[in-house]
Amino acid sequence: MALDVFLNTFAGNPLDRASDRRGDAEWLAAQLASPDALGLALWNGKPFVETAEGGGVQIAYLPPRVVSELAGGLEKLLFMGRWKDSAIFAVDLGGSTDPAEGALQGLGRFEDLRAIALKLPAPEAGILATAKAMFEWRRRHDHCAQCGEPTRIVDGGWKRQCPACESEHFPRTDPVVIMLPYHGERCMLGRQEAWPKGMFSALAGFLEPGESIEEACARELEEEAGLKATKVRYHSSQPWPYPSSLMIGLIAEVENDEAAPDQTELSEVRWFTREEARDLLAGRLVGLAAPGAMAIAHQLIKAWVEEG
Repeated sequence: MALDVFLNTFAGNPLDRASDRRGDAEWLAAQLASPDALGLALWNGKPFVETAEGGGVQIAYLPPRVVSELAGGLEKLLFMGRWKDSAIFAVDLGGSTDPAEGALQGLGRFEDLRAIALKLPAPEAGILATAKAMFEWRRRHDHCAQCGEPTRIVDGGWKRQCPACESEHFPRTDPVVIMLPYHGERCMLGRQEAWPKGMFSALAGFLEPGESIEEACARELEEEAGLKATKVRYHSSQPWPYPSSLMIGLIAEVENDEAAPDQTELSEVRWFTREEARDLLAGRLVGLAAPGAMAIAHQLIKAWVEEG
């Protein structure tokens, strides 16, 4: 899908999700049986990959027969969508034994998605983020929230249904506002004590029920740093499969620069000029660090810097 938007890491999944076909069990079975189908595997959340030409990393696609055998049924199988004329399926593997040393030996290796995200082709990072988030949701919601009975997979893996009370359960995405506050020619970043030493980043918090994006931004700024937002504008969003968030990137003008960390979410705050923020991103400020380019926080800081 070609959209004129800024694409963060994990955005830009290129597959036709074919959501209108998920409920057709016969069609899905035919797609899985097709020799043109492709499969991908995740083991305990780690994708199965291989070295690409030039030294990068790419998905190690598997024949549909292998994926079907590994899945052993619908519970571990997910219909991802279609790439041109090929159906794409994913299989969710668990256990303590690495399948790359067993059934998949010699075909690739399992690696942490966060560690390899920037080495992957951007579209493939988006595909894997979708699979990881879906499998996380499925594992965490295997019992009915209405009656407590075990649920079963339907609609190609995109829905769980309770055989006992017939309740249907759909994947959930948790919206998170992440914002860069600024006043005049300075922006403010905060840090949490648990972060790596010297790391400063944008502020963030979950959107609450009955709250608009702008209201959530204003609330989080006031709660965490004592700042009052006067203008809020959207920059971009980022699917974040840890486990299933959507980061909503914002740049917020604030009333003044009298910030104070709440000592709960933030242990320290610091103001940066555009030049200082530019140096922070480039790693030129001794003892200080910014989030890496994979993070939407990095892109928010970069966007503000480039405005000046």
